[in-house]
Formats: sequence, structure tokens, C-alpha cells
Amino acid sequence: MASFPLPLQQPRGFGQTQRQDRWWLQPLAVFVGLTLFVVYATWAALQGEHYTHGPYLSPFYSPELWGNSEHAWFGPPPSWWPAWLPYSPAILILWAPAGFRLTCYYYRGAYYKAFWADPPNCAVGEPRQGYIGENGWPLRIMNIHRYFLYIAILFIGILTYDAIMAYRFEDGLGIGVGSLVLTINVVLLAGYTFGCHSLRHLVGGRRDSLHRGAVCSGIYRGCSALNRRHMLWAWLSLFSVLFADVYVRLCSMGIWRDWRLL
Repeated sequence: MASFPLPLQQPRGFGQTQRQDRWWLQPLAVFVGLTLFVVYATWAALQGEHYTHGPYLSPFYSPELWGNSEHAWFGPPPSWWPAWLPYSPAILILWAPAGFRLTCYYYRGAYYKAFWADPPNCAVGEPRQGYIGENGWPLRIMNIHRYFLYIAILFIGILTYDAIMAYRFEDGLGIGVGSLVLTINVVLLAGYTFGCHSLRHLVGGRRDSLHRGAVCSGIYRGCSALNRRHMLWAWLSLFSVLFADVYVRLCSMGIWRDWRLL
């Protein structure tokens, strides 16, 4: 049998590639988008004020376990909170949605490229020689994503309740712009959550056949349909949760007026 020697391709240097397109645009956009979101979310979470307006509650602060608003579940801020640390209800709950997104399969691929060039993009040289993937620490902890999923589903239920309550004003039922903002937000968050790769595996991906159960097959197809646009759901829901907080905050500060549509 004839053999043909194939030359070994030399490792690419950082940023070296044969690609002719603007491959750097996507990781740059991800870097800018996620950085702006993290900076704003951190600032908003530490404020501890202007997170409610009438029946509206910012999703950054939901559920409000202890706080000074009428939305608080267990009353005013707890006495056991350290006196040297300014209290904000968001500090108690934001770890859950943040952990869900941080360990998300899509976001991992996106920010690995954007923040530490692992690699900067497909077929582009990266600034390291070895590759360990997620087999070693600290990246092995990313497997906890499936457990954050259960908490994220619980949060969808809580935010759905908040959206429903956003139609109950002091003078009765109605529709405000804020009501629609919070409703659209929970729809986009649900689309992102229920299209999760871990949920798709949980409801049917681990089975050899789905034909024995019509309900299981239907849920799997629905989850798969959302999963096909997982990246789109991820970014739309990220923007919507940020805008929902901005809307409630500016209305609470009197900068924006919440228009009643009905």
C-alpha cells in the first residue's frame, strides 16, 4: 500500500490564523457586552434602593427575602447582618442566577474565547501551548451547572409571580408599561432556562428511545426547539433582565414615568 508523508502543522502563534474574515468581532462583542453587564449588575446589586416602584420589583432583587419594601418575604433587614457591610437584598439571591449563567454551556464557550482567548476563535492561535479543557481545577466545578438549573427553574416561578403581581395596582387591576417589561423579561428568561442543555438531557437526552412516552417525547421536542436558539435566548434574556432593573430603578427615582395603558 502506497503511503504519503504528511507534514505536521506547526503550532500557531497567538492570533495567527488563515481565516480571512473578521473573526475578532464576535469575541470582542462578547467581551464588551458581558463586561458592561457585570459592571452594571454589580453596581445595581450593591445599591439596596430604588428597586421597587408600585407593584414592580426588579428581577435583580427577586425574591426579596428581607428588605424595607412591601415585597419582602420575611420583613425588614435581619439583625444578624454584619454592621460593617451595607445591606442589599440582592446580595442574598444573585448568586443563583449568576451561577446558572456562569456555568452555562453557551456562556462558557463564549467567555473562554472573549476573556482568556481559549482560543480567541475557531482556527486562531491561542497564547498557550498546553490544553487541559475542564478536566482540572478550577474549571471542573463547571459541572455544577445541572444543579444550578434546578434553582433557576424555581426562580422562573418566582419571577412569573412577580410579573402577575405587576398588573395589580392600588386602584385595581391594570396594565402599565412596567407590567409588560416584567412579563417580557420572564418569557425571555424562561426561553433561555427551558432550552438549557442540561434540561434537554434530563427530560429525554439520557434515554435510548423516546417513542414509549408521548409526554416525555413532547417535552423533549419543545426543549430541543428552544435549545436550537440557545445563544439568542441567552443574550435576549441578559438584556431584558438588565433593562427591567433599569426601568424599575428610573421609575422609582422619578426620572421615567410609568405609563398606564389600561
